[in-house]
Amino acid sequence: MKLGISTYSLYSAYKSGELTLEGVIETIAELGAEHAEIVPIGYNLVEQPELINTIVKTAANAGLELSSYAIPANFAGLDEEARALEIERVKREVDACAALGIKRMRHDVAKAEDISISHFLEEMPGLVDACRQIAEHAATRGITTSIENHGFFVQHSDRVQAIVHAVARDNFRTTLDIGNFLCADEDPVIAVAKNIKIASMVHFKDFYIRPADLQPGEGWFTSSGGRWLRGAIVGQGDIDMPRIVKIVKDSGYDGYISIEFEGMEECKRGTKLGLDYIKRMWEEL
Repeated sequence: MKLGISTYSLYSAYKSGELTLEGVIETIAELGAEHAEIVPIGYNLVEQPELINTIVKTAANAGLELSSYAIPANFAGLDEEARALEIERVKREVDACAALGIKRMRHDVAKAEDISISHFLEEMPGLVDACRQIAEHAATRGITTSIENHGFFVQHSDRVQAIVHAVARDNFRTTLDIGNFLCADEDPVIAVAKNIKIASMVHFKDFYIRPADLQPGEGWFTSSGGRWLRGAIVGQGDIDMPRIVKIVKDSGYDGYISIEFEGMEECKRGTKLGLDYIKRMWEEL
């Protein structure tokens, strides 16, 4: 297992100008990570290819591996022409991933206002076709693509499984975010146990959870079922983190794990505390 940090965890410092892109990567190394996961928010490597060399050199100088590349995408609610354009856009992102020397890439698959199972089944053939085309392109670059339980529409463990199995390509799997199942009101312990075998990447994230009838105030958002959620330092929220760490470890998963911090605390400190917690739990269990 190699424990690292997603650049998303330090986005608030990047957005404010406190950290440059190079500074984000250097800080990830200083916090004790073994690898960095690149999430290009605030920049675009297809449109700004000169940043690829910046990332690669900075990571090498900091002694960091680059583990994964994660981008947004949506193939739902599109006509044939629009879906084809989106597929081609994501293929160009696959090429950017290859230029980074990274072998794992997550692309989102769908967003929709109607998140019902009936709408999912209507959209699924198009989602599967898009993922398959991208995975086949990625295979020529030696890259494994994945979808994350992310975005409410494809956030449930069963929906992720359905797409992964229907795409049926050896280099197409899931980026398993242990916290995001809560957005679909699914028990993370059960969902992680169901999907860990198809994971190519694992994110550790934590949330505070409050009942739907209790309005907690600023910084909270609602799950699909109306419960209130707020990002927490990993290990300090309401997810049964020790049990999930044990499930992941006992599964034999031996790949990259990224800390994702999206709490209200200062991002460097919040990320560091989460990284140290997972490192300690992994060693103890």
